[in-house]
Amino acid sequence: MSTDEKANEIIVETQYIQIPSIKLECGELLSSIQIAFETFGKLNSDKSNVILICHALTGDAHVTGKHSPEDKKPGWWHQFVGEGKAIDTNKYFVICSNVLGGCSGSTGPASINPLTGEQYALSFPFITIKDMVRAQKELINDLGIEKILCCIGGSMGGMQSLEWAITFPQQCLSYMILASTPFQSPQNIALNEVGRRAIMNDPNWHNGDYVAHSTQPSDGLSIARMIAHITYLSDQTMHQKFGRRIKGKDKLTFELQNEFEVESYLNYQGRSFIQRFDANSYLYITRAVDYFDYSEGKLAQILASNGIDSKTKFLIASFNSDWRCPPYQSREIVKALQNNNLPVTYREIESSSGHDSFLLETQILSPMISNFLENLSN
Repeated sequence: MSTDEKANEIIVETQYIQIPSIKLECGELLSSIQIAFETFGKLNSDKSNVILICHALTGDAHVTGKHSPEDKKPGWWHQFVGEGKAIDTNKYFVICSNVLGGCSGSTGPASINPLTGEQYALSFPFITIKDMVRAQKELINDLGIEKILCCIGGSMGGMQSLEWAITFPQQCLSYMILASTPFQSPQNIALNEVGRRAIMNDPNWHNGDYVAHSTQPSDGLSIARMIAHITYLSDQTMHQKFGRRIKGKDKLTFELQNEFEVESYLNYQGRSFIQRFDANSYLYITRAVDYFDYSEGKLAQILASNGIDSKTKFLIASFNSDWRCPPYQSREIVKALQNNNLPVTYREIESSSGHDSFLLETQILSPMISNFLENLSN
């Protein structure tokens, strides 16, 4: 049996904690919070083998394994997490939680407001990456964990990992930040706004109260996903996967519906996304990402004064074909760390997979990740 097949046999249950309240960055107090999380491996006797993995924009707590033998797909980072893999669950106790504002078990716009008995919808307060991390800190406290061996994240998960170093600088011994950035670029803010407008202009959105109208803004959410998914791929990947091939035909049929294979693929991505994600959560989480800003020297200044241990290690990785979080943004993180004499390893990796490289480049990333973790004690 292959390692992948063995990993796919892991059956994991989603767990939940309740947080009384969190004072959010927007100034509002959010009460009666639920956070969904999953754990993998075993916590050792001195609780020194903890790996915290932070998920990307539309991810969840299900990082590896299956919820039942009937599941068709394992978790979103299963090729890296499991027995004998880069993040070896024979060695490490892995934690992954659904972010605050999400829709996979954690409190978000789709949750019931205990004060009204109805869905929050647009009455849900605005959240930030810092708020997400503060909810994760409550989870870590609830589990009785004092130190995290490594906090790992890609894309929006990398933002969370960086926020841990800023907000709770004494909690983690190391950080791994992949395909990420210290700030949301104007281009990405613009792309997120187009996606949000697609949702909000859907006639079934009903100003966020679509559940009360027994519908959902499926077309808008699908289009938002299609727009975003294009940015996760590279031009080279598009050529390799689809080219200009016509779907199921030998010649052009001069019609508007799914003539090219790439069109069919994007429509599939849109249709499948609406089955698992809440439209209002998409609005709130993309806005949280837009608010993320440690640009123009802010990161270096904060690290110089927040008490982070000078032995804290960082691994930063970028990908040359990633135009969503291009390498220059990762180099901004590296520069801020170097300015504070913090140990940092930087890898700019050649890959044709675009922003999704952190999910796909198993052969390149696996040894890099495992070596970094194994050398933490050195």
